[in-house]
Amino acid sequence: MVLAPRTLSLTGAHMLKIHQPSIDHPFGLDLWYLFEQLSIRTTGWNPSEFEFIPGKTPFSQWSSVIASITLYYVIILGGQAFMKNQKPVKQRRLFQLHNFLLTVVSGGLLALMFEQVFPMYVRHGLYFCVCDSRHFTQKLITLYYLNYMTKYLELLDTVFLFLKKKPLAFLHCYHHGVTALLCFTQLLGRTSVQWVVISLNLYVHVIMYSYYFLAACGRRVWWKQWVTRVQIIQFVIDLVLCYFGTYTHVAYHFFPWLPHAGDCSGSLFAAIFGCGVLSSYLVLFIGFYANTYIKRGARKNAKKAAGKPDDTKTLPSATEEALAATTASNSSPFNARSRKL
Repeated sequence: MVLAPRTLSLTGAHMLKIHQPSIDHPFGLDLWYLFEQLSIRTTGWNPSEFEFIPGKTPFSQWSSVIASITLYYVIILGGQAFMKNQKPVKQRRLFQLHNFLLTVVSGGLLALMFEQVFPMYVRHGLYFCVCDSRHFTQKLITLYYLNYMTKYLELLDTVFLFLKKKPLAFLHCYHHGVTALLCFTQLLGRTSVQWVVISLNLYVHVIMYSYYFLAACGRRVWWKQWVTRVQIIQFVIDLVLCYFGTYTHVAYHFFPWLPHAGDCSGSLFAAIFGCGVLSSYLVLFIGFYANTYIKRGARKNAKKAAGKPDDTKTLPSATEEALAATTASNSSPFNARSRKL
């Protein structure tokens, strides 16, 4: 029995197209159509007509990107210095809203990405999805750009920290600024493999921002340690596919006598920059995990075995700023530990 497509009406407008779950509609809904209708009715913007035009689209110029990232570092360092003699500014409701919004946006973008990539993967395989230029479709470009825009919204994470007079960890600040730059270079370089990095990043953000939202609401959540574990797994998968794509691109164009799978679309600069940034993330997050969980756990067990009281810091029903405070040194504004993906 085949379920014929049918349309449901919401608020007087046809916004839901119901389908039998299939390769083209894995969720049984046309999510892109729903997204399109919601966007048009709320903002007047049609995502199906979006074009990423370097130099014309907002935040598509090197000058604006570098200026924005530089301004971010000026604000957080200046803000931290200003807050030294001020009382902490607590915006609990705003912080909750920030994390809730990023959880919902990340989940929505992830579902839309899956709807676009899944049919291509089933019909053409992983190599096509990672390397073929035909995978760089208008809909995926739109989702890549929207994901890129969320990186500027995520810069507010650090603003909440310095307003509450919490230490700013090196990994946190480094990651926030460089990730915005990373997304920009991949859009500009038209790398087909970027859907892997973006999809995994969105998945981690759903876990992470939902954790910090619940923690900010006073809920003790069990998956705190898994946030960092999943981040590390994410970077390993990213690097396997990104290094494969970069290698086969270089071999195809410059060393054709080497074994390779063919060309892999995207600029060489974007590929090398992406591999370098993701490699640095993996090293830093492994170091963070070792210092935060393995070494601290070993010290705690040693004290327990010796019958001494445990004076190591535990993470209470941690909010984002509480976790940052326990993983950053008070003697320096930047430290190699951070909670942030």
